[in-house]
Amino acid sequence: MDIYDYGIKTIDGQNKLLSDYKGKVLLIVNTASKCGFTPQYQSLEALYRRYKDQGLVVLAFPCNQFGRQEPGNEREIQEFCSSGYNISFPLFAKIEVNGTNTHPLYQYLKNEKPGVLGSKGIKWNFTKFLVDRTGKVVKRYAPVDKPESLVGDIEQLL
Repeated sequence: MDIYDYGIKTIDGQNKLLSDYKGKVLLIVNTASKCGFTPQYQSLEALYRRYKDQGLVVLAFPCNQFGRQEPGNEREIQEFCSSGYNISFPLFAKIEVNGTNTHPLYQYLKNEKPGVLGSKGIKWNFTKFLVDRTGKVVKRYAPVDKPESLVGDIEQLL
């Protein structure tokens, strides 16, 4: 199985296949609206607007597993992202990234790019995975890694 085999649900409930993004560079992020890292939405949007015409797509997956910092439903999350950050990149339905109900996409990402010392678990909101145009997961970034610090890696893949 590769990354393009996974189905995901958009924030407005539509089924989508990651194969729709074949040939794009993907930045996949688990997000939350009430986190100290939430302002990264602004930087993620800036990256997306700067590089989308060259093939970058940011994919945001809201998650409530870390300090219950994403308590809202999909409509509330969408409204928050739209009104607070004018997000134009794809948002998806709330998922779990750790534990027995981990979304299969995140099981795949964690297996492909484990964290520090081989740890598989996602440590917090705004962990980022960079995927090249062929679907290979090339890098995993910690929540503290600011989106703007990924520019060099993104430009190499574009």
